[in-house]
Amino acid sequence: VFIAQSRASGSHRDVEDEELTRIFVMIPKSYTEEDLREKFKMYGDIEYCSIIKNKTTGESKGLGYVRYLKPSQAARAIEECDRSYRAILAEPKNKSSESFEHDYYSNNTRQEPRGNTLPFCVQPEFCSFEKSDIRIQESISKRLSVVSRLPFIQEQLFALFDLVPGLEYCDVQRDPHTNSGYAVIQYSTAASAIYAKYKLHGFEYPPGNRLTVIFLEDGSDSSE
Repeated sequence: VFIAQSRASGSHRDVEDEELTRIFVMIPKSYTEEDLREKFKMYGDIEYCSIIKNKTTGESKGLGYVRYLKPSQAARAIEECDRSYRAILAEPKNKSSESFEHDYYSNNTRQEPRGNTLPFCVQPEFCSFEKSDIRIQESISKRLSVVSRLPFIQEQLFALFDLVPGLEYCDVQRDPHTNSGYAVIQYSTAASAIYAKYKLHGFEYPPGNRLTVIFLEDGSDSSE
């Protein structure tokens, strides 16, 4: 088992330290750091807990960080903790924490729309997309096409795209005349598909083989 990383990431240690062991949670404003540690210690060894406070009043903002020793422990906490904590992986410290906290808080305190929504949609990187990242003329859908110079292995490609919540199916297709890879991926929401394309288009898998990920028409109303 290994954790893949894109070229944009730094060293493996940096990735593990900044992106895979620290989670960001929404908590009651009455919580102390000890309360936070008590709630999350069941998922693994905690290196530290911290609560974000108003710089002027010193009052809790109802947000906090929990840092684990291992990525697997942070992943378990996100999967198993109560949904009310809205736990997600924290942005690396070298990014603007204030804008991250603001985006996270504002997107989680709005009234949630009815229907099939995913907590994944409040992922900070997704909320902070710039307009240039999603071009207006691009037809967005829940379905993606993935192309590669090398053939795909069904189980491996499924595992890669299943890192984004909401994967409904992964269909690997083979061209008998070429050795290239082609697959169709579908998610339960357009938000998940957008995030998967954002993270995995250009990703080298296996190393040296760059994936091309584009949207496929799925018959839905892209304006949604």
